[in-house]
Amino acid sequence: MSKRYRYLVCYDIADSKRLRRTAKICESYGTRIQFSVFEASLDHLALARLKVELDDVLNHADDQVLFVNLGLDDSSTPFSMESIGMPYVKKSRLTII
Repeated sequence: MSKRYRYLVCYDIADSKRLRRTAKICESYGTRIQFSVFEASLDHLALARLKVELDDVLNHADDQVLFVNLGLDDSSTPFSMESIGMPYVKKSRLTII
C-alpha cells in the first residue's frame, strides 16, 4: 500500500473557462477549503494523475497551480486549520469569475 500525503492545492487561473475546469478536477481529488484552495490526501499515483489532468487544462504562460506537501496523512497527525477573520467553512459551490 502506497503512503498518502496531505496536500494543499492552490491555483490562480486567468480564464474563467479554465478556472471552472480546474475547480472541477480539484473537486474530484479533494475538499475545497477556500475558493481556489483544496486539501487532498493523495498517494504518488493520484498526485501524478492530478498533475496530468491539470496540465492538460492550464495555459502555462498565464496560469499557476501550487502543490504544498503537508506531510504524511495518518491518524497521528490530524488535519487542523485555523482562520483569522471569517470563520473557516467548507465551500460547496463553484465560483465563477
